[in-house]
Amino acid sequence: MSNAMDKAKGRLKEVAGKITGNERLETEGRTDQAKTRIRETMKNVRERAEGIKDSLKRDHS
Repeated sequence: MSNAMDKAKGRLKEVAGKITGNERLETEGRTDQAKTRIRETMKNVRERAEGIKDSLKRDHS
């Protein structure tokens, strides 16, 4: 599932939990959103590291 879908699903859970008073569902939704943000951050870090690595290879060639 894409990050956007996971984020939306987490937001829906959070809102549903707030509406119904279900703290567990609300917390689960916030947790899902946090996990998605972490995955996005890790993807960005990997992409930047690859860019740096490629830049260093070009400089030494």
